[in-house]
Amino acid sequence: MRRYLAVLSCALFWAILVYGVPDLPDLGDPDAPSHKHVVPEYIEGSYKEAGVTNIVTAILANYRGYDTLGETTVIFTAGITVMLLIRRKWK
Repeated sequence: MRRYLAVLSCALFWAILVYGVPDLPDLGDPDAPSHKHVVPEYIEGSYKEAGVTNIVTAILANYRGYDTLGETTVIFTAGITVMLLIRRKWK
């Protein structure tokens, strides 16, 4: 029964992904929503917010830094959780 439930959930997840793919913008489309709303804010606000003349440095240091910190926190928490579960199994 568990295998059927796992196969069913994977098939459902796959169907949801297939359903959503046609709504994605084309690769490199200049009219994509991310290029209309997010990119102009990065270009206009990078020097004001970061004080760095290079836009790429400002984005990597200021905007992506928080994202990297969040990813590191999630991976650290998952690692600690796995260690606690393994430790509990050995006792």
